[in-house]
Formats: sequence, structure tokens, C-alpha cells
Amino acid sequence: MCFACSLVAHLSSVALLVGCVASLNIRSLLRSLVQSKSSDTQLNWRTRSLNAPSPFQQFGPCGRIMKNQAMVMQIQDPASQRLTWYKPPLTVLVIKKVRDSTVLAPFVQLVEWLVQEKHMVVWVESAVLDDPLLIEDKKFKNIKEKLVTFKDGRDDLTDRIDFIVCLGGDGTLLYASLLFQQSVPPVMAFHLGSLGFLTPFEFENFQEQVTNVLEGHAALTLRSRLRCVIYRKNDRRKESESDSTNQITKNAYNYQADGSDGTNKSGSRGSTNILVLNEVVIDRGPSPYLSNIDLFLDGKYITSVQGDGLIVSTPTGSTAYAVAAGASMIHPSVPAIMVTPICPHSLSFRPIVVPAGVELKISISPDSRNTSWVSFDGRNRQELLHGDCLRVTTSIYPVPSICAQDQISDWFDSLAECLHWNVRKKQKCLDELSDLTASGSEDTLDDLDRVNDTLLDSGLQ
Repeated sequence: MCFACSLVAHLSSVALLVGCVASLNIRSLLRSLVQSKSSDTQLNWRTRSLNAPSPFQQFGPCGRIMKNQAMVMQIQDPASQRLTWYKPPLTVLVIKKVRDSTVLAPFVQLVEWLVQEKHMVVWVESAVLDDPLLIEDKKFKNIKEKLVTFKDGRDDLTDRIDFIVCLGGDGTLLYASLLFQQSVPPVMAFHLGSLGFLTPFEFENFQEQVTNVLEGHAALTLRSRLRCVIYRKNDRRKESESDSTNQITKNAYNYQADGSDGTNKSGSRGSTNILVLNEVVIDRGPSPYLSNIDLFLDGKYITSVQGDGLIVSTPTGSTAYAVAAGASMIHPSVPAIMVTPICPHSLSFRPIVVPAGVELKISISPDSRNTSWVSFDGRNRQELLHGDCLRVTTSIYPVPSICAQDQISDWFDSLAECLHWNVRKKQKCLDELSDLTASGSEDTLDDLDRVNDTLLDSGLQ
């Protein structure tokens, strides 16, 4: 009986030991899995928020970033931004450069191919059909009735267009951005204009390039836009609501087409808002006096701008008006807002770059001698009076621009082609310099010998 008891106790000890070993193995296995997952996380750190790289949300045993429900936008790693269609695109909007006869032939060729070969529904602006040169084109007559038209400022294109093709220069892409004040379809821009910084595609083999895009073989550059809201002096109620909630996104996307006098469709001088791709410019207009503009960042007073004005630009717009005013050039995938003074009355006022998630408030200083004027991507110019203010922040709706190669190659190619960035004569290497020095010294010695011979000959005579 004692033997049986000791045997049972022994077997229990063995079972307990096996269980401990198994538990240790499971723990070590879990630990290795966690370490492997951690290493995978370290390798796949390519998720970026709007403001900065944020591979981890937790720091140490206790610290972590507080979740913000009002986050403006998430931007992935640029290398992972690839175009994907969850269903085949059926409708395409074709935008061509206006008042340019050289674009008419490519326009007809593209539209005919999209209708007959790709069987797509093609949208064009109604004013395009009134072009006398297009009316006389025989090929265009055969497809004219198959096109769907719209009128700018009257017809809403939201959720009607799957794909956009631009034929022209940078202005066509800016116009496409203006047409869509919310979500923008993917944009493919062909270089048929004068500058072409934002138009990476060449038209020669457009069939192959468009087919690749329609099949989803393309990289995207998400070009952020600025959401600009003007609050008029007599609209204090809406401004106080925005200040109390600190959310400019309230009633954000009810775009109103405004006249040059700052009135909206109803004729009242209320708040207006618009999305811009390049920049919003505040200047002194026709006044001979300097602009005196107060600048606030997230409600905090930053500085007063005394000069000809101020440029608030996206990274895409950093290579436009801003770079001509002395700003740096920022890659469009960088989440930022650039603030550049125009001819400031201060030598130390340099352009600054702020995080894309902040809100800028721009108002006329109470002691300013004059009013200011504001324009959005060169359009919709209107006057800012004393008591009015302009609020600018990054929109949640970027412009998905399709790359011809990739984001890095396209941008640097544009810098080299359009702006001749870092173009200079190549410095000669040391071998060439030594050859020049040697040949030069030999020539000098020969000249000295000739002079000495001449002197000797003259002395003998």
C-alpha cells in the first residue's frame, strides 16, 4: 500500500514537472512570438500620421499618445500609396486647356479612344462643345452626341466621376481641384501646356499609359489641400461657435460660389469656404500702404506681417508663388503648411513651415491703414475688411495625383525640367586642370625663351 502511495506521488511529481516544462515552453513560445511581432513592427514602421512619423502609440510601460477623435487625416508611407480600383472605372472626366488650339487634336483622339475602345462614359465641360474648331472636326462630330456635359458652378460632380484626365498645363489640374470641393477622383495629367510641373505624362503613348492606370498599375501622390474659410465681421456668431468648439470642420464642406465682392449666392456677406491646391494669398491690393496682418496659430498670436502680404501654401504650392518669394521647396508627400511673407519690412522674417494639423487665423490688424485682398489659387479674389478673418487648415480631401514613374522620380524630374534646379556647368576634374597648368607653363617658358633670344640678337647687333 505504501509502495502504491509512493508510486502515485512520484507520478504526480513527474506530471507536475512535465506541466511546468510545458508551461515554460508555452511561455517561451509566446515570448518569442511577441518578440517576433515586435521586430515585425519595427520593420513595418511605415505608418505616418498627418503631423509626423508615429510608428508606435505606446512609450514604455505607461506612456502613450492620447487618442484624438478629431484627427484630420492619415497619410501612409509614400511608397505604399498605390492606386486600387474596388470596381472597374466607368466614367471619366476629360479637362483640356482652354483657348489652346494645339490641345484640340489630342483631345479628340483621347475622347474617341475612351468612347469607342474603352466604352467609357466621357464627361466634358459644356463650353468645350462650343469651340468652333471642334465643331468643324469630322471625327468629333461622330462622338459628340455620346459625351456628357456639365456647367461649372451649376452642376455638382460629386460621386459621378471615377477618373479624371487633364490635357494641358498645371492650370488644368488646379481647375480639376476646384471642381471637386470634397472627395477628388484620381487625376492623370498630360503635359500639353507651357510649364507642366504637375503634369508628368507625355501624350505620345497615351493608350498604354491610360490602360495601365485603368488596370490599377500606378503610384499616387496625395497632394494635400488647404481649406480656407472667410468669416465676415457681421458673422460673429459662427466664428464664436468655431472658437468654442475649436473645430473649423463644422459646416465645412458647403462650398459657396462667391462673387468678386465677397458676397455669396444669397447676396449676404457671410462666411465662405473653398479648398485650394497651391496657395491662398493675402496682399495689400491697390493700396500704397504696407499690409498689416495679424497671424494666429491654433488661437495663439504669433506675429504681425508688415509688408506686401502673406502666402499660405501647401507643399504642392511651395514650388509655385512661394518659391518665387524665397521659400523652400517641399515634397508634396510631406504633411505641412508653409507661411511665406511677401517682401516683409523685416530682414529677419523668413518663411516658416508648420504642422499640417494646425489652424491658421489671419486677420487685418486693428491699426492697419488699409484693408487686404485675398485670392485662392489665383481665383475668387475678394477684399478682407477690418473685423474679417481668414481661417486656414489642411483639408481631409487631398488630390490623388497619378505618378508617371513614382513620387520621388516625378518630383525631382519636374524640378530639373521646369525649374532647372541645381543646373550649372560641371567643375573640371583635377586631371584636366593639371593638363591645362602643364600646357600653360610650357607655353610660358617658350615665350620667355623667345624674348631672351630676341634681346640677345638685338644686343649683338
